[in-house]
Amino acid sequence: MKFKKLFFISLVSGLAVSTSAQTDSLPTKDSVTNTVPFILTGATLGDADNSQNVSSLLQSSRDVYARTAGFNFSAARFRLRGYSSENTQISLGYMPGNDPESGRAIWGYWGGLNDITRYPESVTGVHSSHRVFGGIGGSSFIDLKASTKRKGSRFSYAITNRSYRNRLMYTYNSGVLKNGWSFSGSISRRWAKEGYVEGTSYDGMSYFLSIGKKINKNHELNFATFGAPTVQGRRGIAVQEVYDLTGNNYYNPYWGYQTDKDGKKVKRNSRVRNNYKPYFTISDDWKINKKSKLTTAIYASVGRTSSSNLNWYNVAYPKPDYYKNRPSYLRDRGDDAGADALAEAWKTDPSVSQLDWDKFYFANSKNLHTVNNVNGEGQSFTGMRSKYIVEDYRVDPRQYGVNLNYQNQLTDKLYFVAGANGQLYSSRHYKVLKDLLGGDYWLDVNRFAERDFSDPSVAQNNLDHPNKLIKVGDVEGYDYTIHVNSAKVFGQIDYKTNKVDYYFGAKVSETAFWRTGNMKNGRFPEASVGNSKKNKYFNYNIKGGATYKITGRHFLQANFLTGTRSPYARASFLSPRSRGEVVGNLSSTQINSADINYIIRYPKLKVRATGFYTQLNNQVWARSFYHDVYQSFVNYAMTGVNQLYKGAEFGLEAKVATSWEANFVFTKAQYLYTSRPLATVTTNNSSTLLAQDKVIYLKNYHVGGMPETALSIGLKYNSPKYWYVGANFNYFADIYLSPNPDRRTEEALTNYFEGDPQIEGIIKQEKLKDGNSINAYIGKSHRFKNRSIIRLNFMVNNVLNNNMFKSGGYEQLRYDPATITKFPPKYGYMYGRNYFIMASYLF
Repeated sequence: MKFKKLFFISLVSGLAVSTSAQTDSLPTKDSVTNTVPFILTGATLGDADNSQNVSSLLQSSRDVYARTAGFNFSAARFRLRGYSSENTQISLGYMPGNDPESGRAIWGYWGGLNDITRYPESVTGVHSSHRVFGGIGGSSFIDLKASTKRKGSRFSYAITNRSYRNRLMYTYNSGVLKNGWSFSGSISRRWAKEGYVEGTSYDGMSYFLSIGKKINKNHELNFATFGAPTVQGRRGIAVQEVYDLTGNNYYNPYWGYQTDKDGKKVKRNSRVRNNYKPYFTISDDWKINKKSKLTTAIYASVGRTSSSNLNWYNVAYPKPDYYKNRPSYLRDRGDDAGADALAEAWKTDPSVSQLDWDKFYFANSKNLHTVNNVNGEGQSFTGMRSKYIVEDYRVDPRQYGVNLNYQNQLTDKLYFVAGANGQLYSSRHYKVLKDLLGGDYWLDVNRFAERDFSDPSVAQNNLDHPNKLIKVGDVEGYDYTIHVNSAKVFGQIDYKTNKVDYYFGAKVSETAFWRTGNMKNGRFPEASVGNSKKNKYFNYNIKGGATYKITGRHFLQANFLTGTRSPYARASFLSPRSRGEVVGNLSSTQINSADINYIIRYPKLKVRATGFYTQLNNQVWARSFYHDVYQSFVNYAMTGVNQLYKGAEFGLEAKVATSWEANFVFTKAQYLYTSRPLATVTTNNSSTLLAQDKVIYLKNYHVGGMPETALSIGLKYNSPKYWYVGANFNYFADIYLSPNPDRRTEEALTNYFEGDPQIEGIIKQEKLKDGNSINAYIGKSHRFKNRSIIRLNFMVNNVLNNNMFKSGGYEQLRYDPATITKFPPKYGYMYGRNYFIMASYLF
């Protein structure tokens, strides 16, 4: 029977038709190209790993919408206009804050420096800027100059029950001294033995130092450095079965108990993130004349990022929430008694529901093994070969660059800005053995290649040192470097008249990236080492806008941006750990974005109503995972991924009485895939092509992973006696799971026939239930006679302890088309009631 009829009957009759969006149709079995499409329910998926919450930087914006969304929506994984952070340009004193390899802004690299990052120049969306060109998500400029920091000192202590429990912070600003020097410094520490989620921990330091000197009336030099070394035990999300078994919607599969040397059971997390990326910059502000100035900044950043994980050899998958370790696996095989017993063990025995570290140590201590021809030198070694280890996935970045910013007030009405940036970036990616867990060594071989190939040399991760014995601190598995070099130039003019203000800007850039292999592996002995081909891309951006001044209080504003963006190196290589081959059909992303705004500004009333529309075309999507159909670990890459972001924003802030203030924020949007991407699938351990130009029917599925509808209503009382109290009610809706693209293919339904109820489960996108929360806060300040000030602040989020709200999740990439429930979606829940209490002393 033809697939066209099968899909039409099974899907249109079986799914409720959505008026807001419709998912893509699959082809007939006979033809892929000559297909009359039909529509069905639209529900979309979001990738939890890619979700970026609203940055705390945006909370400082004067815009009521951005400020309210940043504070009240972030707990629900909300993203302004649905954009990921690579679409917002972050500048740290003219030093780029976005990662050149992935485009993302990693807030943790300067986390804890709240006193320094408190008041950035932040704008949402396309806009005129005299600092940076900006992106479709806007920009944030954080001034690092010591001379611009308000003179004084600030000490604060906070307690909370979130990621960390305690925070200490001290900041000193000298202001500009008589001799022209200025100093600014800040230091903080955040820590928790255990955070909100069981098994997590936090230990972070942050520092900032800025030294400025006014050389003369035309030149001011400034040196700044900052960093935030942080060690954090992480949390993971799980399938609903596990949450139900444990009775805990914040179940964390990453930890378990380990017996210490005193015989005490202690919690240990297998996923520990250890990041430290210090930044350095020297800048010169040159006032050329009264109307023009040039800022030159030279910057550098070095450091490390690491994330630990378990690895194992010739043993069963050790993670407790693995599908074979759950009762549903036994029940599906007809073993109800075994399933019931395992379910009971999940509820009562931590060695079943969490990682069993003692089991790992015991197994390693009993595995006596002899390795022949160690390091290819003909010698043998006998010892305890670890079956379980903990290893660190390391990325060591190096970033150097120079940035120029020129500004000139040409006339009273005309302002000109130009900028240039040149940057060299490299990052070494490798694995380091962190803990042998009681064993003597780990053998540097690939267990999947051992299974798939008869030639033992193919399984060697390092052909230059075959059968290498790995000890703690040794590099193993893979070792390569990604290089990204770029050059950018932009210009902008602003023209102001009595009724209309205009701006127009343009940017051109060139980016080159390539891979250098530092380890020869047995699967790709030639392609794994040395330099790969350099991938070069020339790109352009054009932006513009106008503000029509209806009156001095009412404004109509429109903005647009069109252009291209180089593909990011992080998503461009098929399997960078083994070779330098890039994804086929790789090209620059095409960007078209526009918004229109109506703005009202009165002393007691501020309003912004916005409509926005953004199309991102020719994006790349690349992942690696175990594929049950191919029975292999695969590299899965899609090109031609198009996405549409459209919607409306509304923000209102009003003084309703002398001391009362109200705010209302609302957004309604859709974030959709708008193309049928083409997928290339290869095995991870060979160049075997499993599929090429495989059509993925993602059109009209939602991007997912975040609310598309959100609302906040707030009321605040400001007492004339220097205290305040307020609360916000927040509502979230239209949240979809991130979709697995391989389930939206013709091949995924090859074995199904008309009326099969599993079809709906394969291709329908799950929409999560709506959720809500109430946030409340209260504060008091007091000024002493010596003009010092003490402030007390107390805030509680999710006052009613709503711990049943699924704030996001994703479909697992691994799935079994014969049993779709074997690998169900993973969900994340919004935190229940949580608090933050802070006392500050300003002097």
